[in-house]
Amino acid sequence: MKRACTVVLAAGALILSACSSDLPADTGAAPSQAPGESTGQSEFFDQAEYERQLALRDATPEGPADRPWEQALEPEMVDTAQYRKDGPYEICFSNASVDNPWRQVGYKTMQAEADLHDEIAQFRVLDAEAKDDKQISDIASLTSQDCDALIVSPNTTATLTPAVESACDSGIPVIVFDRGVNTDCPVTFIHPIGGYAFGATAAEFLSEQVGEGGKVLGLRVLPGVDVLEHRWAAAEREFADSGVQVVGAEFTENDSATAKSIVSDYLQREGQIDGIWMDDGTAAVAVLEAFEDAGMEPPAISGEDQQQFLQKWKDEGLTALAPTYPTYQWRTPVIAALKILRGEQVPSEWILPQPVIDDSNLDRYLTAGMPPLHYGLCGCQEMPGFPQRWQ
Repeated sequence: MKRACTVVLAAGALILSACSSDLPADTGAAPSQAPGESTGQSEFFDQAEYERQLALRDATPEGPADRPWEQALEPEMVDTAQYRKDGPYEICFSNASVDNPWRQVGYKTMQAEADLHDEIAQFRVLDAEAKDDKQISDIASLTSQDCDALIVSPNTTATLTPAVESACDSGIPVIVFDRGVNTDCPVTFIHPIGGYAFGATAAEFLSEQVGEGGKVLGLRVLPGVDVLEHRWAAAEREFADSGVQVVGAEFTENDSATAKSIVSDYLQREGQIDGIWMDDGTAAVAVLEAFEDAGMEPPAISGEDQQQFLQKWKDEGLTALAPTYPTYQWRTPVIAALKILRGEQVPSEWILPQPVIDDSNLDRYLTAGMPPLHYGLCGCQEMPGFPQRWQ
C-alpha cells in the first residue's frame, strides 16, 4: 500500500518558544553563582540515576555494531504480545517542536526511517510548536483517531505526564523518546544515556583543562526540561568537586546572538574566562566569536556534533570536546513502534549509546558538504536521499 504522510508543522521553526506551565515566570538570564552553589532545580536531581548514567558510559551496548540506533545498554525486555496486529499501520507522532536545528535534523531522519517501511501506510505528525497546551490537545486528538501506535517527544516533563498517561489508558501502545515524563506507562522510553552523562563528561574535560580555580561560564538553554536540568546538575557537582570557579550560569533561550552577548558581558566583567560549558552546542561558534571580537584566545569549550563547530574545531585546533545527544535516536521510535505492533519484545527503557567526540575521532563526524547546522550523529549517512534530504 502506498504511504501517505500527514504533517502539521510550525511556522517560524527556528524561533524558540518557552511557553510552558513547567517553566518559571522569568526565563531570562540566571544570576551568577559561586562554585558549587545550587541553581535551585534540585527537584530534578536523582542521585541513583546520576550514578547509573555515569556508570553506563562504560557499558557495552547490545545490538548491531553498525546501527547504534538499534543498540541498547543493559536492556530489560518487555512483552508486547497484547499489541500485536496485522498491518499496514498508521503510526502517529506528537512532536514537541522543530524549533531548533537538532530537532529539524532529527525529524528529517525520522521521516526517512518511516519511508523505509512499506508496512507504514500513514505517518501522521502533529507539531506542538513548543507549547505544552497545544501538545496536550495534540495527544488527545491523535489518541481519538485511528492510530495503531503513538510516539511522543514531550515538550516538558511534568506538564505532559497526564496527557501521556491518558494516551496509555486508551489502549494504544505509547512510545516516548528524547525527553521523559513522570510515568512508566509507555511501552518503552527511548533515549541516549542521558543528561547526567552529557553534563558530567563536558565538565570533567573542562575541569582538567582549566584546573583548580579556573573560571568557567555555564551556558544553558532553558529551565524545566529534565534532560537539560540533569546536564547542569551533573556539571555543577563536577565543578564543585574539582575546585573550578563557576563565574555564572546563564540562560540563552537557544539564541546565538544572546549567547554571544552574554559571553561578551562576562569577558568585560571578569577579564578572563578559561572555559565554556554548554548544555546545547548550537551557539558554540557565536560564543567563540565573542572571544575573537575581544582579541582573546579561544577558551576550552564543550559543544556538540554540529558541523560548523566541528569545522571550526578542526580548522583552528581548538581545545574542545563534544558530548553528544545523537539525532540518530529519532530513528529508534519508528523501529520500536513496528516491533511492538508485530508483538516483538522491546526494552522497557531503551537506552542508546551516547558517543563523545574528541580530537581522535573528530574527522569521523565532520561531513564535507553538509550545512553548518547539520548534526554528524544523525545516523543518516546510508539512508536513501542522503545528503540532499538533509541539505
